[in-house]
Amino acid sequence: MKHILFFILFFTALTVSAQGEFNSGYKSIPAPKFDAKPKKLPAPEVKNPESQNTDIPSIKTPNIFDNISITPKSRFTIGEEKSNFSMSTENKFANPGDRYIPKMEKDLDKALREAGLKEGRGELVKKNISLGEIKTKSAYFIVKLRDFGAIDGDLVKISSNDQVIQSQLFLESNFKQVKIMLANGFNKLDFEALNIGSLGGNTAEIQVFDDKGTLITNDYWNNLAAGFKATIIATKE
Repeated sequence: MKHILFFILFFTALTVSAQGEFNSGYKSIPAPKFDAKPKKLPAPEVKNPESQNTDIPSIKTPNIFDNISITPKSRFTIGEEKSNFSMSTENKFANPGDRYIPKMEKDLDKALREAGLKEGRGELVKKNISLGEIKTKSAYFIVKLRDFGAIDGDLVKISSNDQVIQSQLFLESNFKQVKIMLANGFNKLDFEALNIGSLGGNTAEIQVFDDKGTLITNDYWNNLAAGFKATIIATKE
């Protein structure tokens, strides 16, 4: 019995001694110390999109049918009065450029007649006209005549120094030619308008060639009244 108690006490003492040595070798890790509490970050502010007021303009899908930068709208629309006062009785549906067409056509018609490209019922030329003076050594001239406008019945009489070379020449679209012998010195070649055509005054284009076939002059008269002459002065040297 005594031996049993001895062993119990002996083991108890060993256990206590072992726990003391274990506890003496163990060191606890102290908790970290902070100087201050961690800062809290503010939560991001959520703005209401409807209440935002920025300088960036809003993007709007363009409408090509309602875009004044592409096709400017007219100030006038159908059924809308053009102005408060107007003396014009033009139709609202008419092209505004139509008012200028008659003047443009008149100016073009005048320019064509002046250039000898068109006949017209303008003012008749009631005077003799000169087609220039020529110096030549040619024995004769070949004169070609035609109506450069519409064929409306123009007739011409051709004379040289008051002697009739062709009493009546009907002008057509193609040239008709007449040979005129030249006298030494002064030669006065007259082309008299016998009538005026149905479309206006007497109108003709004239070409003159020497005896070598060289073109001497190419001219015309336009809207010449009946009884008046176009004249070429030729001096044979």
